[in-house]
Amino acid sequence: MSLVVEVLETADRDHPADRVLREILHRESQLSQPGAARVSRWVFRYYRWRGWLKNERGWIRKIRKADELAERFEKNPFSLRAESLRSKAVPSWVYEVMDVSDAWLRSLQREPKLFIRVRPGRIRDLMDSLGHLRKTWLPDAYLYEGRRDLFRTQEFAQGRFEIQDIASQLVGHLCAPKPGEQWWDACAGEGGKTLHLADLMQGRGQVWATDAANWRLERLRRRAARAQVQNYQAAHWDGGPNRPMSILFDGVLVDAPCSGIGTWQRNPHARWTTQRKDVEELAALQRRLLDHVAPAVKPGGRLIYAVCTMSRPETTDVVSAFQAAHPEFEPLPLRWPLPGLPDWSTPTLLLWPQDTDGNGMFIAAWRRRTE
Repeated sequence: MSLVVEVLETADRDHPADRVLREILHRESQLSQPGAARVSRWVFRYYRWRGWLKNERGWIRKIRKADELAERFEKNPFSLRAESLRSKAVPSWVYEVMDVSDAWLRSLQREPKLFIRVRPGRIRDLMDSLGHLRKTWLPDAYLYEGRRDLFRTQEFAQGRFEIQDIASQLVGHLCAPKPGEQWWDACAGEGGKTLHLADLMQGRGQVWATDAANWRLERLRRRAARAQVQNYQAAHWDGGPNRPMSILFDGVLVDAPCSGIGTWQRNPHARWTTQRKDVEELAALQRRLLDHVAPAVKPGGRLIYAVCTMSRPETTDVVSAFQAAHPEFEPLPLRWPLPGLPDWSTPTLLLWPQDTDGNGMFIAAWRRRTE
């Protein structure tokens, strides 16, 4: 319990709880895997139920109360009244920037599910060696229902799978890159979508991966080496009008920095550190990024915009601003991906966690006109 308290006392807006937790668990390397899992569970449960803990005094009582609430909710999610959810699950400013449903609020209080992306041709071996895998509605996406720390498995070290949320995997499939094409993952981060694009291209063609942070690009290089992915190039890009390559692309993915509201089930600490002003500032950045990558799309090429948030300033408002400023692009219909609904297409997709079982995600697509 002392490690949990240390995380809660250290974490703040500049020190996210998941990073603090990772550093403390790395320091306490002698801690058993079940012990580390217990610490992690208590930390995330505290932030998931923080809105209900104001009357509890002291860290230990707050942690135990959060654990009690989580266990009760797991047995009966509808034991929690809608009025309580609306007043305690998220900050009040959220209601100003997006549509908030009871179903979404209830989904935030559930324990997140763990998805993996199975590398091409690996599923049969993984079913035998890793086990506890359940097929999902998306190709190569599997739900892991076991208790092992996947980062410590031999299968992960051999690059046979990637740990990647199902909504993030969907972005790669909607990009639909073809073997031999040239793609640019403009805000690549640590490379999850870069590696997915490279796999979808069957190792033929090339993916340029850029990011403003060199340390993230270094992690991308390590991930690519583990996965033995070679059809990519990594380069620093600050998001400005001058890009580090001169070629035109068949496709550009802008998986832009965002408020991350769609990840609040998995990252509950962010509910209490993200502010309304962050949404507005990030929306301005997103518009600039799209303006700066647009000239890199060849005639007939595709531009995909993705953010793991559902706020209007970062989704539909950004799309409207881009379309007004860039008549050389036309909306590109995307096929609705979720099963159980009629087959229909739309130029924008807004996917909610309660529908995907993963993160919330907004995706828009355009094609550069050829005339």
